[in-house]
Amino acid sequence: MVYSMRRVERWARDPGLTVRMMIVLAGLALLYLFFLSALIWSGVDTATVLVIAVLLALFQFVFSDRLALASVGARILRPGEMPRLQEMVERVAALAGVPRVRVGIIEIPVPNAFAIGKRLTSSTVVVTRGLLELLNEEELEAVIAHEIAHLRNRDVLVMTIAGFFVVVAQLVFRFFLWGAGGGSDRRRGNAIALAFVVSLLVWIIGQLLLLALSRYREFVADRMAGIVTGRPLALASALWKIDGRVKRIPRRDLREVEELAAFFIIPPISRESLASLLSTHPPVEERVRRLEQLQRQLEGVR
Repeated sequence: MVYSMRRVERWARDPGLTVRMMIVLAGLALLYLFFLSALIWSGVDTATVLVIAVLLALFQFVFSDRLALASVGARILRPGEMPRLQEMVERVAALAGVPRVRVGIIEIPVPNAFAIGKRLTSSTVVVTRGLLELLNEEELEAVIAHEIAHLRNRDVLVMTIAGFFVVVAQLVFRFFLWGAGGGSDRRRGNAIALAFVVSLLVWIIGQLLLLALSRYREFVADRMAGIVTGRPLALASALWKIDGRVKRIPRRDLREVEELAAFFIIPPISRESLASLLSTHPPVEERVRRLEQLQRQLEGVR
């Protein structure tokens, strides 16, 4: 049983998510200013720094979605292709108040899904072939509802900006410092040392900002998905299945999609990898416990 949009908004509205997104955006703004100031201090021309800043912002706004999809080999479905899947996404999107969602697929056996999009009118939900083969229809609908909830809450935009900036800032900073000519060897050594310190700080602060939002947003999306579909336990079952299958997949197969681990419903990261130490997702056990609690609430059990 599904619920009206008005009820979805009343139940799923979460001020905590809004506060966290504002904190992350403010932190990113400060990080960006720090990054630009360090470039100027290192001797790069101020006009050059400003041009780079504008170009980075434009590049990020225009190409971030395309780069994310291309990095994992996602293909957008054509009209009429896999009609049941596209109809399901369209139906759930309408219930969640998202006007238009494209559907993408990744032809890999790793079962997973993610959403990407800067605007509600140009967003994409991507599923893998492994997910379609693993889940039944109710579980698949619940996973799609989870991903559309991320779009509805606008947290995908913040995650996209944060993740993209952390990577690009380090690359650009290192490029300019290593490419700066002139000056004594001592000055160049100081510039290289500065590049190392700033790159490290940018990475650490960026990761902390991502973690401040990432785990919390998964709980909020789980809750909204349960309310939209009226079946929280279907999502719980899907999470168990996906997590169990991912754990059995060889690490070499997971590397194909590790770049977007923070966006997937279950992070496709080997438990032995360094990235697992800073997991962007809460434990599946805790997510399932909250979904079971939501099921009791929906049934009127206190």
